[in-house]
Amino acid sequence: MFDDVDLLVCGAGPVGCVVAERAASVLGWRVLVVDRRRHVAGNCHDPVHPSGVRVHRYGPHYFRTNDDALLRYLSRFTEWVPANYEVRSLVRGELLPFPINLTTLERFFGRPLDPTTAGELLDGVRTPVAEPVNSEEYVLGRVGRELYEAFYLGYTRKQWGLHPRDLDPGVCGRVPVRLDRDPRYVGHKHQVMPRDGFTALFGRMLRHRKIRVVLDCPFAEVRGLVRPRRATVYTGPVDEYFGHALGRLPYRSLEFEFVPHAAEFVQPCVQINYPNDFRFTRSVEVKHVTGQRHPHTVVCYETPAATGEPYYPVPRPANRELYARYEELARAETARRRVFFCGRLAQYRYFNTDEVIQEALRCFDTIRRTCTAPAPSPTVRAA
Repeated sequence: MFDDVDLLVCGAGPVGCVVAERAASVLGWRVLVVDRRRHVAGNCHDPVHPSGVRVHRYGPHYFRTNDDALLRYLSRFTEWVPANYEVRSLVRGELLPFPINLTTLERFFGRPLDPTTAGELLDGVRTPVAEPVNSEEYVLGRVGRELYEAFYLGYTRKQWGLHPRDLDPGVCGRVPVRLDRDPRYVGHKHQVMPRDGFTALFGRMLRHRKIRVVLDCPFAEVRGLVRPRRATVYTGPVDEYFGHALGRLPYRSLEFEFVPHAAEFVQPCVQINYPNDFRFTRSVEVKHVTGQRHPHTVVCYETPAATGEPYYPVPRPANRELYARYEELARAETARRRVFFCGRLAQYRYFNTDEVIQEALRCFDTIRRTCTAPAPSPTVRAA
């Protein structure tokens, strides 16, 4: 059944779907995609809840990009609806805009501000650090201790199970601070959602006569059986691929509780953060951005966990060092066996949805440049 495979893809998430589609459409390769889950789209999977409302099963995926070419590529597989990604944080009993903007500063400090006076205020409360080495130093250097403790400290400790001083600066550094009144979470040129959902988008990528998809099939079940002629793309945890030979890379997991409501909407915006209250970190009413019209709604409460499905690599120095050792093994596996490691778990790196698709396209370009001739030996070794 699987003796005519050019490309074996482990994972039917965004990376696997994009690489499979490009290999089949551009190169005419026969592609086999396997996934241990029973659905495509990976963590972007957005099924319809029993109430009839579409939900994001593994947490919200807010698609945004500044890349016109990327949007054109994805538009082959979906139409779009505009999305307003507005987030607020529950601080001192108020829902304040987040990321911090001019309105947030006015309401938090209880005084009228403009961009100039707001900048002067922040200059007065900052604790400047020339070269911050952790997230605490980074945030204190931008907004000072009072805002840090109100908006960042508690949320970060819940999300990561670690103090911000034990995490890389970029963990909190991804969130901007604005001196305008833009309420949006991001400022990208294109902020849209696929009209029929992400699962439909990625499912259409796989509807190609040269692509076969096998779900509910762990990679271990085919690893020693399928010998692709050209290459393998692996999107799972890199340490798992190598049998945790160097130790386990830490990941942060999540628990989701979906609560239906017999109302059109119950939140004022798509996401509310809870930095200082409750066990959960945020509540998401994704119906705000899916464009779906329905008399009911569903709110998802998201609680971080130390164990379970791996969602977030934990960005701290010791983990980077361990990943660097696995990366050396991965490079050697690519050189010897044409196994390409791509995606959040395979590269132990946080990617937004648009970023991981761009990474998949780069991976495909590398495969196209280096693997057009058949492999001289089997590309997948027995476990």
